[in-house]
Amino acid sequence: MEHSNRLLQFLGIPFTALQSIILGLLLVSFPMGIYIVFESDIGDDINFEYPITHLSIFDGTDFYQSPLDVTIGDAFVVLWIFYAALFTIAILGPKHGFLKSISSIISFGKFNTSTNYMIGITKWFSILILVSVVINFVQEAFGIVTVPPLDDNNLIQFFYVSLAPLIEEFGFRLILIGIPLFALYSHKSSPKYFIKCLWAPSSLKIYDYKKAFLLIAFVGIFFGFAHIAFAESWTEGKFAQATASGIVLGWVYLRYGFVASLLIHWAMNYFVFSYANFISQLNSISIDEAFSYPLMSSLEILLLISGVVSVSILFVNRFYSKKEPSLEI
Repeated sequence: MEHSNRLLQFLGIPFTALQSIILGLLLVSFPMGIYIVFESDIGDDINFEYPITHLSIFDGTDFYQSPLDVTIGDAFVVLWIFYAALFTIAILGPKHGFLKSISSIISFGKFNTSTNYMIGITKWFSILILVSVVINFVQEAFGIVTVPPLDDNNLIQFFYVSLAPLIEEFGFRLILIGIPLFALYSHKSSPKYFIKCLWAPSSLKIYDYKKAFLLIAFVGIFFGFAHIAFAESWTEGKFAQATASGIVLGWVYLRYGFVASLLIHWAMNYFVFSYANFISQLNSISIDEAFSYPLMSSLEILLLISGVVSVSILFVNRFYSKKEPSLEI
């Protein structure tokens, strides 16, 4: 036990430093997104006053081009406030604040990441980036290229990538995982307990995780298929990446709850595109060129290093947990 604590304390030094930097970068992306939508020329011939009912997602519905006075700017502000509120919750809870939880890692080698949402978010976000890069590297070695769906307007694309985490997490995690988990493992039927378990499935008394893991894997595969199955979707190379992401997000949802899975998905979308669009506007280059810019490469390297350190900690915890049941995994 003493040896494991020393090793975890040693790994905890770079881990806490990296997670703190990532937290800072995530915070910076909030004002960056406001600048992109309301102060930049990202939309070219349209701006934040573009009616939301003119978006293609409403094509074929009664809302399409209706006189409803709601703009992209209005909808973006609502999303921004919602994510900012969840971000604040993640920093402060559910049991301890980010700083208090992360200090115990260095002081005592205790990686009880369930005490604070944000530690779990930054850790699994970096792991997810690592997994995605590895999958992409392997696929490119076999000539499989991942191409995103094209959008004629970067402002509309940025709005879509900001909206997608909320819609997809609600559908794939809350509905397709949360409700079946409640049906499988709950022994109560009160509405309050149902909502509590949807928000945090860890509230359920799960003794046998086999069914839960099978459910997460199945929904993860479906999540991957959904990214390539429809018109104007990603190319086939996205299937493996999206499936892996769906499985990781499903596990995070089961382990940490809806706040964590949603904010990790938000980071994969909004955070990444806010930096890319900011670089694009600052240097008057295309969004594709911005993704190859040195700053974006530096962010990727930082997240990859954090992912490697986080995976190392998971393996160390797993190894010593077999000898000491009280260790947190």
